[in-house]
Amino acid sequence: MSERRQLLPFAALSASYFAHIGFFNPYLPLWLQDMGLSLLTISVLTAVQATTRLFAPYAWGALSDRTGERVKLLRIGAGVAFAAACLLFLDWGPVGLGLVLLLMFTHTSSMMPMSEAAMAHLVSQGGAFDTKRYGRVRLWGSMGFLVTVFAAGTWFEAFGMQHFPGWTVFSLAAVLLSVWWLPDLKEASHHSAVHEPVWPVLRQKSVQWFLASTFFHVLSHIGIYVFFSLYLDSLGYSKTMIGVLWAVSVAVEIVWFFSQSRWLPRMPLTAWLVVCSAVMALRMVFTASWADVLWVLLLAQALHAVTFATHHTVCIALISHHFPGRLRGRGQALYTVVAYGFPGVIGALLGGVISERWGLQSVFVVSALTSVVATAAAYRVWRLQHPPASR
Repeated sequence: MSERRQLLPFAALSASYFAHIGFFNPYLPLWLQDMGLSLLTISVLTAVQATTRLFAPYAWGALSDRTGERVKLLRIGAGVAFAAACLLFLDWGPVGLGLVLLLMFTHTSSMMPMSEAAMAHLVSQGGAFDTKRYGRVRLWGSMGFLVTVFAAGTWFEAFGMQHFPGWTVFSLAAVLLSVWWLPDLKEASHHSAVHEPVWPVLRQKSVQWFLASTFFHVLSHIGIYVFFSLYLDSLGYSKTMIGVLWAVSVAVEIVWFFSQSRWLPRMPLTAWLVVCSAVMALRMVFTASWADVLWVLLLAQALHAVTFATHHTVCIALISHHFPGRLRGRGQALYTVVAYGFPGVIGALLGGVISERWGLQSVFVVSALTSVVATAAAYRVWRLQHPPASR
């Protein structure tokens, strides 16, 4: 029971953080569009979030590994992010707005890696990653996302996008309250931790191919994160229906997180990587080819249970395995940099150029191709871990 009580604040943080993400990421492009900005400018501003993931998570992760003060650092980050969000009410212009977003994202982009590193020992059994406990915490994040993505869509449809800054401030206030509820868990400070190198782990072929597969898998997802709402809006879907379609993906994600402990043991984690990326390719083909057919689009969104929820849990478990102990914070941060930082910047900027020239549909065609590359890399990981029996 005491462990369950310790996990409750982490569930609250997951719920509030992803409630913030649930409206912010889907509707940020529509808010920027409502301000009259071009697709290319929108893609640059949305890429700011991914840009901070190139440096912020690893810097925060190294600091938390060195000091052991993960919770205290989370509180500082949440406070600065909340203060930055208050600046969104002012008219900054594209450059000033980019700087405000840079400040805010620098302090939010590392919150989940640090939080998951802080609770890693609470969701482990005998040193092994417990997917059931992790899923029961993480599903609260999905529920938070589900509530706000639907509620915000309905709100913005009725009252307009001008309330976007208010939603941002309110949601980050909830995050700030949640981090102050976290137990003040302190690990022994490791002043030598930053000197414990990660290179021996990174030199392993299986780790290299794993990071390559996550890079291309998430690069495929960027089309959804950045351009999906704009794509649906261009096809004539209302903001309420856009919220519903996002909500469908999160609803199946919740079901998966709740029941994943029944399904994941049926295959090796590396085999699940292959399945996730192959299903991702199918999802992108559906989205690119039949987005005007509602039932096909609903099916494509339902595949989010595999392309995100399954993939995320598998990746967190593999990172926990490859980067244990003093490497944990930096391992989580490296995963964020490689799987979300670089793909986010490249995907948003390249997607902006592609969509300007060939239309929004072309972004999802390219995403299908990068999913195939992710599948090939994941297959290599699986084969390295489970080589074929010699005849």
